[in-house]
Amino acid sequence: MHYFIGIDSSTTATKALLIDEQGAVIAVAAAEYDFATPRPLWSEQDPDLWWNGAVQSIRSVLAQSGVDPKSVGGIGLTGQMHGLVLLDEAGKVLRPAILWNDQRTGAQCDEIRRRLGKARLVEITGNDALTGFTAPKILWVQQNEPEVWQRARHILLPKDYVRYKLTDGFACDVADGAGMLLFDLKARTWSPEMLAALEIPEAMLPTTHEGPAITGYLSQAAAHATGLPIGLPVMAGGGDQAAGAVGVGAVRSGIISLALGTSGVVFATTDGPFVEPEGRLHAFCHSVPGRWHFMGVMLSAAGSLRWHRDTFAPGVGFDDLLAPAADVPAGSDGLLYLPYLTGERTPYPDPLARGAFVGLTVRHTLPHLSRAVLEGVAFGLRDSFELIKTAGNVQVEQVRVSGGGAKSPLWRQILADVFNAELVTVNTTEGAAYGAALLAGVGGGAWPDVDAACRRTIHVTGSTAPNADQQALYDEAYMRYRALYPALAPIFHQTPA
Repeated sequence: MHYFIGIDSSTTATKALLIDEQGAVIAVAAAEYDFATPRPLWSEQDPDLWWNGAVQSIRSVLAQSGVDPKSVGGIGLTGQMHGLVLLDEAGKVLRPAILWNDQRTGAQCDEIRRRLGKARLVEITGNDALTGFTAPKILWVQQNEPEVWQRARHILLPKDYVRYKLTDGFACDVADGAGMLLFDLKARTWSPEMLAALEIPEAMLPTTHEGPAITGYLSQAAAHATGLPIGLPVMAGGGDQAAGAVGVGAVRSGIISLALGTSGVVFATTDGPFVEPEGRLHAFCHSVPGRWHFMGVMLSAAGSLRWHRDTFAPGVGFDDLLAPAADVPAGSDGLLYLPYLTGERTPYPDPLARGAFVGLTVRHTLPHLSRAVLEGVAFGLRDSFELIKTAGNVQVEQVRVSGGGAKSPLWRQILADVFNAELVTVNTTEGAAYGAALLAGVGGGAWPDVDAACRRTIHVTGSTAPNADQQALYDEAYMRYRALYPALAPIFHQTPA
């Protein structure tokens, strides 16, 4: 029996997960930490938090499981995307990592568009320049910390710093690499044109690999730290969204992943390097060799429901809050909710977008507002679905939903009706860490490829079919919802933050 470890270095914790050759989860452990906001709009983190968290969680899963470390067949890595880690010649961290949620680089995004032209930028990388991506962060350091940039010799993403500590090597998977805004999406590696435009030597960047590929082997120092054997293979893995899609089996066109957490992510596998011409969708490589994906991001999905509960019904459980909303008719008697509580990413990359209830009357009650929140989030997520279907010629067969919001039967039904697609839950609940472990298993020979790994380990546990009668009502309500942002955007942009 062989076992495989997935390591997920997220913004708030590093998790280690141990699975067997059948994909059963044997043990899970996590080490929590925080990030720093030293100035407004800044978000930074000490990279050694990820490494120390990895060591702690690996040792914990080995102790929990009692598994012989020599029976572990490989490690797969995943983690928060887009963060910038800079190392000097000796491999020492030069400054705290600048994270995905850092917003300081607006001017640098504008400059990247000027240097490349927006159309060419999207054509090469699949994406517009956004503050979350890595390339604008690099430009910011060049311009604001030239002494740091002069000493920098290696550029890494967060999970790849953990890889460096494990293997002493510099490597990256194509899914995470594509999120740096430095990739040639079609070629699945670094773009010479992007690197030249931003004056970044390719020698500073890690080598690129497909998700299941072996990128290095456990060093003596890392073996001593973790309790794992020297020479254990470390696979490429994937950025958290691509690895999370592997973790729920969204690895072929038509199977959509919907992660309904604080934010909402719609993830669609594509068979080619398609782009949305305006850059309203993220277009990245997948962790599955030879495949790509589109991704739409809503910033306040289940976060909208939490805000609604905390504001209008503090202390009430979500089940009790939503039970009366099931008796409100579809469309909430004309009430609409715009879910842009913290700005938005897809389809409107607008940090000044704001939330709104529209159409309130005296007959509307708390259950109406509750249902309107669920419907408004569903409409906002449908925006991503509509873009994906058009840009990638994707036929939506099934939506695999995960995250805290997926626990609500009412919300699942609303989503199925709004999308006009079957909504299913699956047996796997560990997300990106599980996907990373599967990629390690493929690289270690437990399964011949990623498709086979997902078929053998991931199974549907529940299904919600769309209601044809409700769908017609929601199509009409969605058209009214679509008119809200264009009508309100001028007001948002004139309102003090």
